[in-house]
Amino acid sequence: MSGHFYAVIMAGGGGTRLWPLSRQAKPKQSLSIFGDRTLFQIAVDRLGGLFTSQEVFVVTIASQAEQLHLQCPEIPTGNFLIEPMPRGTASVVAMAAEAIQKKDPQGVMVVLTADHYIQNVVEFQKVLHIANEVAQKRYLVTLGVPPLNASTGYGYLERGTQIDQFGGRNVYAVKAFKEKPDQKTARAFLDKGNYYWNSGMFIWKVDVILDQFRLLMPDLSFKVSQLRDEIGHDHTSPHFREVWESIIPETIDYGIMEKSDCCVILPADDLRWNDVGSWDSIFEVVPPDDRGNILINVRHIGFDTNNSLICSTNPDRLVVTIGLDNMIIVDSGDALLICPRGESQKVKDLVKYLKENHLTPFL
Repeated sequence: MSGHFYAVIMAGGGGTRLWPLSRQAKPKQSLSIFGDRTLFQIAVDRLGGLFTSQEVFVVTIASQAEQLHLQCPEIPTGNFLIEPMPRGTASVVAMAAEAIQKKDPQGVMVVLTADHYIQNVVEFQKVLHIANEVAQKRYLVTLGVPPLNASTGYGYLERGTQIDQFGGRNVYAVKAFKEKPDQKTARAFLDKGNYYWNSGMFIWKVDVILDQFRLLMPDLSFKVSQLRDEIGHDHTSPHFREVWESIIPETIDYGIMEKSDCCVILPADDLRWNDVGSWDSIFEVVPPDDRGNILINVRHIGFDTNNSLICSTNPDRLVVTIGLDNMIIVDSGDALLICPRGESQKVKDLVKYLKENHLTPFL
C-alpha cells in the first residue's frame, strides 16, 4: 500500500514473563524463539509489501535502539523514536503520532507491538487494509481477536451494536473494555460470544488521535507537543528528558480508548495471533513432535517425556529428561527455570522477587 499509511512498532518492553531468556540486556523482542529471526524482525517482516521501510517507525528505549537497528538496518535511524524512560503506552503513541504528522498530516498510523506472533500474514495485511478504510471515517479502530479459550492472560473487548461494514466485514462499537478476568469471568465471556481478546493493535488517523489526546489527556498532549521539533532528532537533550520525565505514566487503553466515544472493534478472525506472553503460550504457536514435546535450541534425550517444553541457549549442552510430563524447562546458562505447564504466568512474580531481593545479575 502506498501513501499516508504508517506502522508504529512499540518495542521498549522487557517481556519479563519469558524469563530467564528475556532479560534487561536482551528483552523478549530480541529473542529468536521461532527460528533464526527475532520477534522484532518477524514483526517487521510481516509488514513487507504493505509498508516501505521509510513508513515504519519504532518506539523504544535508548539501551535497545542500537540492538534493534542492527536487526533491521533498513529502517531509517530517524524513525527510531527514543523514550528517555518508560511513561506508558499513551506517551509512546502520542510521540509517534506527532512524528508522523510532521511527515504527513494526512497520515494513518497502525500501532503494533514487537512481541506478537501472527501466523496468517496474508489475513493480517488484509485486515490492516480494511482498518485503514475504517480509520478514514475518523474512528479509533482496535482489532478484536475472537477468543479460542477462557484465557485469563488477556484483556477483553465487549462488542456493542454494529455501526457499519467495510470490505465485507462488520464493524462494531466498543461497549466496554474489560481487564484481565479471573477464570470464572473469562468462561462467562467465552460463553456469551460477544467478547474479543484485546489484541493491543490500533489504527487511526494521526489528526484524530492527537485531537483525542487534547480532549482526554490535555496535560500529556501539551507536554508532547512541546517536544515536537526534537522528536526523531534529539531525544537526549536536557529539555526532552525534563519534559518527558514530568509525564504521568498511563496506558493508551485507559487514557484514551476507554474514555473515547469513537472507538470501534474490527474483528480479526483468522490471524492465528498470540502475544507470546508466557512460556505456556509457546504451545499454542510451535508444532510439537509426536510425543507432544517442543524442543528449542537444545540437544535433548527424553525417556518417557511427553507434552513438555525444553529450551536452551546452548545447543551443545545435553539435557536429559526421564519420566517428565507437562513440564517447562528453560536453561539460559546462568539460570534454570523448571515449572509445570499452566504455571508459567507466575514467572512475573519471580521477577518481582528478584528485584526486591537485589538479584539484579539475573534480571
